[in-house]
Amino acid sequence: MPLRGRSAVRRVAARGTAMVLGAAMAVITGLTVAPAVSASPSAAGALRWAPCDDPARPGAECATLSVPVDWAQPDGPRLDLAVARRTATDPGARVGSMVFGPGGPGDSGVERVVRGISRFSPEVRRRFDIVSFDPRGVGGSSPVTCSGDLLAERPSPELKSQADFDATVAYNRRLRADCRARTGPVFDHLDTAQSVRDLDALRATLGERKLTFHGSSYGTLLGAQYAETYPRRVRAMVLESVMDHSVPTTRGFLRAEAAAAQDSFQEFVKWCHGAPDCALHARDVRAVWQSLLARAGRGELEDPARPGTSLSSADLVNKIAFRKFYQADYAGLATAIARMDASKPLPASPTSIAPLPPATPVFCADWHLPVRDYHEYASLISMTNTTAPDLPSLLPTHMAAACLGTPTANPQHRLDAPGAPPILVSNALHDPATGYPWAVSVARQLGRSGKLLTYEGHGHGSVTSGPCMEDAVDSYLTDLAVPPRGTRCPAVPRRGVW
Repeated sequence: MPLRGRSAVRRVAARGTAMVLGAAMAVITGLTVAPAVSASPSAAGALRWAPCDDPARPGAECATLSVPVDWAQPDGPRLDLAVARRTATDPGARVGSMVFGPGGPGDSGVERVVRGISRFSPEVRRRFDIVSFDPRGVGGSSPVTCSGDLLAERPSPELKSQADFDATVAYNRRLRADCRARTGPVFDHLDTAQSVRDLDALRATLGERKLTFHGSSYGTLLGAQYAETYPRRVRAMVLESVMDHSVPTTRGFLRAEAAAAQDSFQEFVKWCHGAPDCALHARDVRAVWQSLLARAGRGELEDPARPGTSLSSADLVNKIAFRKFYQADYAGLATAIARMDASKPLPASPTSIAPLPPATPVFCADWHLPVRDYHEYASLISMTNTTAPDLPSLLPTHMAAACLGTPTANPQHRLDAPGAPPILVSNALHDPATGYPWAVSVARQLGRSGKLLTYEGHGHGSVTSGPCMEDAVDSYLTDLAVPPRGTRCPAVPRRGVW
């Protein structure tokens, strides 16, 4: 029986017995990840577009695309993918459709399109219909649902013993069984290799002989594997803030993530030292930050977003610092740190465990990150803390703990995409989540097809960072003009960044 994404979610929400594994892991009270879709399910070979149910943001159209739950059994059960688009602003100059691959994992492509597509340049919006979708297991595409009570029992990822390690593995298996039972058959088919087939079905249904694609962050994994699977069906592909799915070991993955994060912190400290308008200028930035981490560890640091509530050290790192690193907003981070430093300490109390990241089962289906026992886990944590001494409790270590004992359908491997056209691989030199070395590696794996475009600046995302980047990407997407080998674009002034 087909799995009807949004209607199924509404029925689960009405029962109040499940939880969407998404943004803040809150109990479902309604649909908040993506706007409702009013269009009827697509007929075979066609998308039935209708205005999305968001009158405050007109102009987007929504539809659903029926695909197999398991592409190895194309005649088996099906699910509906939520799809959205905004048509080209200049129909007479339209090149075709460009599909955006959302990040996360767990980001809603439908929400991205409905809320607006300002992340793309005016020229791209003029020349292309911008299309995106909620990947399977996310938002309006049969989202993963789990017991709220069971999610609340999640053990701390800060393991102290082999008994803690064993309890985490056992919990992960219990949670996986619960989520599978509540989500249905799609739970076992959430990996990016399945989404590659979904993407090709969307390309065909849009009437595009070849795919024009822009993938960001986790969406680069989808794009790269599409190019590997269907190299001769690619027209143009931008991979922005690139994940390297060839990293073979848990240690290598966590070390790379920690190094990228620490690099952004060091860039922040360097900026603050040289910028008179930094709220921490002339102070020991690291000492102030370490004092906040200590206060957070004792439960004495107030959450700026929730007065009277303590902020954990994990949330201080992953929510406060990283959000500013993503935006390259060093001035904003300095101001936030200064305000927290000046705040009155709360009475010491235990802090809550940081919520799981969105769509953890998708990540676990794509990344084989084995850890033998507590001894190895402790060694990995020690390594990440040495690599990123200013940023303990990094999100990737939480992800690794959440995947302990779970199977991986689409494990890491080196890319092999012979016959693919030029693919633009774009990355900032100082990206906190997908470090520049990953982009260099992916471009090399793509061989003659990989064209590295370097942004000599900061932040997660770079394609509209100044005229040099924007012109290079626009010319490539619209006219298939590949920038010269070794193109590097200078950093542009952003608020609080050189």
